[in-house]
Amino acid sequence: MEHWYHYILLIGVGFVVGFVNTVAGGGSLLTLPVLIFLGLPSSVANGTNRVAIVIQTALATAGFKSKGVSTFPFNVYLGISALIGAIIGAYIAVDIRGATFNRILAIIMVIVVLVILFKPKINLVEFQERITGKYLWLGILAFFFFGIYGGFINAGIGFIIILFLHYVNRLSLVQANATKVVVVFIYTLSALSVFVLNDKVNWKVGLILAIGNGLGAWLASRVSVKRGDGFIKYFMIIMVIAMSVKLWFFS
Repeated sequence: MEHWYHYILLIGVGFVVGFVNTVAGGGSLLTLPVLIFLGLPSSVANGTNRVAIVIQTALATAGFKSKGVSTFPFNVYLGISALIGAIIGAYIAVDIRGATFNRILAIIMVIVVLVILFKPKINLVEFQERITGKYLWLGILAFFFFGIYGGFINAGIGFIIILFLHYVNRLSLVQANATKVVVVFIYTLSALSVFVLNDKVNWKVGLILAIGNGLGAWLASRVSVKRGDGFIKYFMIIMVIAMSVKLWFFS
């Protein structure tokens, strides 16, 4: 980075992305273009972004825990499964900025919106957590594949994780968010190690970005608990639509 204002830009973008990633997801679709704009090769941008994600998810986890929201040890089981997948994903990471991929991802994001809007509500009587037995094993299997994508590029995975936890494991959106940040923290550690071993991390840029990410994540974790599921639902809808438009028309 050649200019002082690049540092301010990184912290500002990091704050927005940390908030967005913690409440919903898709923040990396903003972070990666900014890092590339600042001169990092795409593979290094991908690796550098993981530094900020680790800090972001660590502080978000602490924020949720300070509010008494945790799904331990369920979150750790999913995290370990995703960690294994993330190692695979990170090793096969390539440049996927092509228009075809972006449009496919945009379609996925639209499907996510439709699921959020039209999925039948679960009656409060029926809304019992399903985090043991076959639902635990289903989650472990699913999160292995989520981990592969997370290790590969990570962008947009938060939406899918939240919806899976909400509709399959019957967690509230707040609990799903709290579980998501723990899982992403665990698998990002493994993905980051792969990028580090392959010299694909700019630590100076990553740590500066992490300042913003961490602050945004801490605030978001506390706000989302206070505001509840309704806030998260509508925030997710707004972000999914925004990311879809960006991917389809501005890839």
